[in-house]
Amino acid sequence: MEFNEKLQELRRKKGLTQEELAISLYVSRTAISKWESGRGYPNIESLKQIAKFFSVTVDELLSSDELLTIAEEDSKQSKSHLRGTLCGLLDICMCLLLFLPFFADRTGEGITAVSLFAFGEAKVYLKIAYFADVIAIALTGVSTLALQGFKMLGYAKIKETVSFSLGIASVLLFTVSSQPYAAVFAFVLLAIKVFLALKLK
Repeated sequence: MEFNEKLQELRRKKGLTQEELAISLYVSRTAISKWESGRGYPNIESLKQIAKFFSVTVDELLSSDELLTIAEEDSKQSKSHLRGTLCGLLDICMCLLLFLPFFADRTGEGITAVSLFAFGEAKVYLKIAYFADVIAIALTGVSTLALQGFKMLGYAKIKETVSFSLGIASVLLFTVSSQPYAAVFAFVLLAIKVFLALKLK
């Protein structure tokens, strides 16, 4: 007997509706419906809750193949969550350009390293481009962290694509406008994100 059939049987034996079971397990009715129709499995934590609620063991609920499937799904979700968190924090690190001396300001005595806030030499349109780039990347990082639990088809891919695109744009912007320190900083952050994306696939 498959997990979905066992769950249906256990629920019916207790005389519960899907809605009542969902309330008892602190999940949505949609989740119960999905599990009972065989369209998905609960995560490890939900599985423990189900076993405890029905006074059965996890082994009684699942076959070895199903347990392996759930473990693989949990591992994928954990990696995805970790990757999202780290990439979000790296994007927020772009704010350091606002405060740390990564920009070359030419003065009468020579070149002085200044922060973006103190950078006075750049033309107005260039300064606006710098601020827009840094703020856009930082906001991408904030939204990535804030919406970590948000599950929508393709959302993870979209946020990663936006993050990488903005990262590449910032490296090009700082390189073309002859700001090597800012360009190197942006490149390092981008390289770490690429490494994480490959490592935590």
